[in-house]
Amino acid sequence: MAGRAFLCHHQGLVAITPFSSICRRNSFLTPYHFRRSPTAAPASISTSTCLRCSLGSEGENTNANKVEPFVLTTPLYYVNAPPHMGSAYTTIAADAIARFQRLLGKKVIFITGTDEHGEKIATAAEANGRSPREHCDTVSDAYRMLWKDLDIAYDKFIRTTDPRHEGIVEEFYSRVFNNGDIYRADYEGLYCINCEEYKDEKELLANNCCPMHLKPCALRKEDNYFFALSKYQKMLEEYFKSNPDFVKPAFRLNEVQGWIISGLRDFSISRSSVEWGIPVPTDDKQTIYVWFDALLGYVSALLDKDVQPSLEKAVGAGWPASLHLIGKDILRFHAVYWPAMLMSAGISPPKMVFGHGFLTKDGMKMGKTLGNTLEPKDLVDRFGSDAVRYFLLREIEFGNDGDFSEERFININNAHLANTIGNLLNRTLGLLKKICQSTLAIDSTTAAEGNTFKDTVANSVNKAKIHYENLSLSSACESVLEIGNAGNIYMDERAPWSRFKQGGSSYEAAAKDLVLILEAMRIIAVALSPVAPSLCLRIYAQLGFSKDEFEATTWSDTRWGGLKAGSVMAERKPVFARIESRKDGEEGIVEATEKMSKAKKKNRSQGLVQA
Repeated sequence: MAGRAFLCHHQGLVAITPFSSICRRNSFLTPYHFRRSPTAAPASISTSTCLRCSLGSEGENTNANKVEPFVLTTPLYYVNAPPHMGSAYTTIAADAIARFQRLLGKKVIFITGTDEHGEKIATAAEANGRSPREHCDTVSDAYRMLWKDLDIAYDKFIRTTDPRHEGIVEEFYSRVFNNGDIYRADYEGLYCINCEEYKDEKELLANNCCPMHLKPCALRKEDNYFFALSKYQKMLEEYFKSNPDFVKPAFRLNEVQGWIISGLRDFSISRSSVEWGIPVPTDDKQTIYVWFDALLGYVSALLDKDVQPSLEKAVGAGWPASLHLIGKDILRFHAVYWPAMLMSAGISPPKMVFGHGFLTKDGMKMGKTLGNTLEPKDLVDRFGSDAVRYFLLREIEFGNDGDFSEERFININNAHLANTIGNLLNRTLGLLKKICQSTLAIDSTTAAEGNTFKDTVANSVNKAKIHYENLSLSSACESVLEIGNAGNIYMDERAPWSRFKQGGSSYEAAAKDLVLILEAMRIIAVALSPVAPSLCLRIYAQLGFSKDEFEATTWSDTRWGGLKAGSVMAERKPVFARIESRKDGEEGIVEATEKMSKAKKKNRSQGLVQA
């Protein structure tokens, strides 16, 4: 393997093209559709050393004691408009993954933020009577507020208008420029303003409409700087062969490889007609194209505020990213353009890019013209963060497109969170209070001796862990729900409310049964916490634990044996409000109450209440 560089991936070390060759100046063929006007590098910019070489033979900090973090990113959301349901979905999924990784004891750096340069933003600001800076401040704040409402526990929020980020972009540009991969050329083509990208005619719809935004592309002719993407054709082909897990799901990998095999074209990385952007270091009459700027946010976000910014320090703070989580519409930028840019600068590509699907509503694409948009803030205000998070992650197979139906939303949350989980906890605590004064008679470990219920729970926990690790979030939810289903079946079969009345050994067995169910509820609270953190905190509190104890839990707390004899459970309260279907003139959600009809009380003497 002499002369090969290595990247550390989930499944071990894999050989790639030596990064020493990536850092050399190389000649390349200019594509036929460019009329190139070579520009010499100014004397003020010097050729940089390879970052991988400066960080050690494997591209990591040479401090052997430094723990490699799990770096997870969402896209940096474009602030031409307020946050929408698609960006909320991506961020909820990313938050669930980050929370699971923290449960495993990983040092997690969860990065999100806003992309704030470009033509669309300047236009949106003008339309709203604001300066671009004022517009960016307003929309970026809206993202922060929504993430708070959705219980998003990010570690870094990067804005591409941050001067520290701009310095990193300038340094990165200079590094790529000095590697001979940036040149100046005239270009004429069809340009989609919404995509911020020139399009090939063969990929457009009738009337030169963009297939993503369904709007006609405009013919443009510009004198710009271009990145020599075509130079990295073979290198990317080899990289994808050596790293089959680089793009997930697998069917998206096929899509990316198809783009590469069909031939890569150099792309524009500057604009002469857009003032709202970072000036090109070699030409202050042009600004850096939004993608060449925004993608660097994943790197610049790694810098701590008290650190003097530099590209080398940012890379050393946690790069390469463990996972880029993106929508499928920006897959080409992240899986093709971005790795080539990083290779040019002598920096490792991210370890994985995961492209998820789109959301529809009632089987139709969402849009203002159809009047069927979903506003994430309205959804959270009506139903709460737990319901929104659980439905999106449980109901949609992560990676595929998914549909939102309010009827399905209500039914899923009521069946799973209110009934299966909430009612199981509530009726168990009600019986414990009535018979045992809310006090556990025995340790959960002792209560489970000779009982297969413990094994059933352990099997479901193990499956949930595997699903979380594989980013199969829907299956992870289903595995946790299996614990609740098993608990309800166990309670119905054992009927502890009847066994208490029998006294003697039956009384003792019934007391054990309650401990078993409450231990299962404790495990559910840990295992489901990446998906519905607020709900799980309420469950943990009902079991007598503090908020600090809940926040200190790890995945090891899903092992059986957390409840101890003599522990006093908290006063029971419904942990999830049952949602009632909207009726004309009524609100869409009705708070659950503990009042029940006499008929229900008679039929469910075991203490079942609405949760």
